[in-house]
Amino acid sequence: MALSSRLSEIGLTPEKIHTTVIISIEQQDIGWTITESHLDVVAEIPGADESSFKAVANEAKKNCPISRLLNTKITMQAVLKS
Repeated sequence: MALSSRLSEIGLTPEKIHTTVIISIEQQDIGWTITESHLDVVAEIPGADESSFKAVANEAKKNCPISRLLNTKITMQAVLKS
């Protein structure tokens, strides 16, 4: 949702955004803990170029409220489909 919102702010309307999340969970002293989250994002956005899309995607990942809530390492691969 953060990505879609940010794209709208700069005048781009995505036709489709597909995201797959892979999380890593480890047993720690305090119990089971999500230690890492990896996002695979594929988007179809008319009028977008690859560099702008990746910049917006990285900004959305960094500033997403859910990302901040998880307080864990988050990685992402973002692909713009033409």
